[in-house]
Amino acid sequence: MSKLNIINRRAFLSQSFKASMAVALGTLVDIPFVMKRALAEGNIGLNGKKVIFIWLRGANDSLNSVIPIGDSQYALNRPTIGLQPDPGITYVTGGAPGPCFDATQYANASFAARAATDPTYSYNNAITTGNGFAAIHPSLKFLAPVYNAGDLALIHRVAYPRQSRSHFDSQNYWENGNPNNNLSKDGIFYRTIIESGLANTSPLTGVSIQSALPLILRGSAAAMTNLSDPTRYDLLGVPTPTGDIKALNALRTANNYPFADKRNRELLDLQYENMTGTLSIFGNLNFGDSGNIFQDDIKTDGDTAWNPINSAGVSIGDSSKGYFLFPNTDDKNGGYRRAAGAGVGALDPKKQVVNSGQKSFFTNLKAAAMILNNTDAIISGTELGGFDTHQSEGSSTVNGDLTHERLQRIIGWSIYALRKYFTNYSNKVNWNNVVVVTLSEFGRTSVENSDKGTDHAEAGAMFVAGGAVQGFSNPGKVTANASGVFGCHPGESIPWITGPRTTNIATCGTMFSANTGVTAGYLRRSTDYRSVLGEVIRDHLGATQNQLNRIIPGYVSSTGENLQGGGTSSVDGVQIRGEVGLV
Repeated sequence: MSKLNIINRRAFLSQSFKASMAVALGTLVDIPFVMKRALAEGNIGLNGKKVIFIWLRGANDSLNSVIPIGDSQYALNRPTIGLQPDPGITYVTGGAPGPCFDATQYANASFAARAATDPTYSYNNAITTGNGFAAIHPSLKFLAPVYNAGDLALIHRVAYPRQSRSHFDSQNYWENGNPNNNLSKDGIFYRTIIESGLANTSPLTGVSIQSALPLILRGSAAAMTNLSDPTRYDLLGVPTPTGDIKALNALRTANNYPFADKRNRELLDLQYENMTGTLSIFGNLNFGDSGNIFQDDIKTDGDTAWNPINSAGVSIGDSSKGYFLFPNTDDKNGGYRRAAGAGVGALDPKKQVVNSGQKSFFTNLKAAAMILNNTDAIISGTELGGFDTHQSEGSSTVNGDLTHERLQRIIGWSIYALRKYFTNYSNKVNWNNVVVVTLSEFGRTSVENSDKGTDHAEAGAMFVAGGAVQGFSNPGKVTANASGVFGCHPGESIPWITGPRTTNIATCGTMFSANTGVTAGYLRRSTDYRSVLGEVIRDHLGATQNQLNRIIPGYVSSTGENLQGGGTSSVDGVQIRGEVGLV
């Protein structure tokens, strides 16, 4: 006897919605490309605003990034990998969030002051933030000037309902913007580009620099661009730049052959056109080491002994400036080379800005930044792997140069470097018009495991930076939030509950969720990642609300996830805050 296929009202509405979306997207594909920009709403791609994303693959241990140092359960459950509080600081356990120091105290004890007096990463305690409850890992010290300028938002307890703890599935859900739906095969930033009306009408709109085009930029109606190696790309097997003329001539010749109407495919024609345009654009950009001329405008860490030389003592930069922003070689990795007086080629590995094993990442990050700065591309990004820290995660430099610390130094310097690059080397876009956002598929367990690492869990943290980001409130920031830290304070609208694990949802500590469908011992979510990306897409890139509703299905629905206004999720019963007010 066969089973009956019974469908309830909710399932019927869900399937009907998906079918209607498919019809709508199919209709959109049928519109001639030249008409799509004219029909498009909003200002995506027209207002000069851009986004650069960094994927932290493997699941960053956010509890050792944005640390709930004011919660006694943090130290109890992380006896090996946990950090100690900043000495002399009184942390709060309640009250409204906001700066907990006056100007004098903050100058003496803040994130910025600790960073300035820690030139060799010797400081091993958690560095307090402006809300007096959360702290920052010392390896993230280069975020200090970004944070204190009000250009950084730290958003904790970010996840989605019914969190998958599979790397593959969860990365897919973050990228397709449709959690727990494996049928959705296009990306959230891909749909953003489609809504701009510029897809397939401009050579570059969305660009990734990594091994393969990520799902977040992938879809069937437009071809985004991916460079697996920006220093050694080719087109149709013809190397560049020496092969540019030959490749261009071949493409132009091929594209001029007439086709019968029934065989003529507009998308194919435009792909050829975009390829020739892309080839010309990239031919004028120096992605190689000789083009890596971008330096800090200040002597980073006050390191006056450093000199931009190579092992032969030959100058490779401006000695009046600071470290190179994109350290893709040992010679350009912070203060690795010392002044000639200390011996030509003398090395100080301790002064490296980042671990020497991440040269390719900074080559890719530089390329992503250069593309945004020198072309009409709207979104670019790359990825950083290694965050699956199941063992020997480490806490701070007191235990040596450990896995998670190395990775976080890369996060901190990357955001610092992008701020300096788009401020001091701006061309088509400046720091005020760029938003940098990090993505990571899930957080990690609140309790360290027996291998002195952490395992797959629920909520994590996002870093969002940019000149228009409403971060820490200071006199120079016109619009800002109280502390720039969201989701990590007992006084917020969805409070951080301090204390141990209990079976009562009202009293169970936030580090040990008692919510239905969320395993105890995992950090409880209070913000959906789609609310964060939704604000960036609408309020920064310039999408209309109607466009955002199409880019992120169900965004303004009163049921489901309540992504815009917040409320109790009808998916898993968890209370979420909705949008946090980022830009």
